[in-house]
Amino acid sequence: MIAAHNNRTAFELSDTLLLDARAHMDSFAPMSNLKNEINRLAETFAQGVLAAIRGASLDEISGGGDGRARSSSAKAPEAARGRGSSAPKAPGAKRGGRLHRRSEEELGAIGDNIIALLKNHPEGLRAEQIRAELNLDAKELPRPIKDLLAAKKLKTKGQKRATTYFAK
Repeated sequence: MIAAHNNRTAFELSDTLLLDARAHMDSFAPMSNLKNEINRLAETFAQGVLAAIRGASLDEISGGGDGRARSSSAKAPEAARGRGSSAPKAPGAKRGGRLHRRSEEELGAIGDNIIALLKNHPEGLRAEQIRAELNLDAKELPRPIKDLLAAKKLKTKGQKRATTYFAK
């Protein structure tokens, strides 16, 4: 049936299909009042949707469905920022992925920096604060902290993200 309508627009085709459906439904025996009411409501809804589509511009139809046309300039900053990114990234900073294999000396140096920082903050610091103070990536911090805790050079208070670290 669709092959017969190749030269028609999508709207003409939808109208034809709606008329064919009505003719097909009329061939059945009379339906109950509930079914008649449901069919009437469905037909009204379908006609309303078709009217809305006919009245919409191509930009509205392809722009995301919020009724506003989106320009390419509105999309560019969003794409450049990335999802959920709020802070500008340092030039040359490598984001995501795995860290390079760090030597014991590198891990020890980071551990020493953590201990020195915590000695200057007797009230203690949370992991995010330590990371911010030392300009470390989120993936760089867990291993040195784990090593310092195992060596009993740090003590903790709290749980999960509320954990506060103190130098011993």
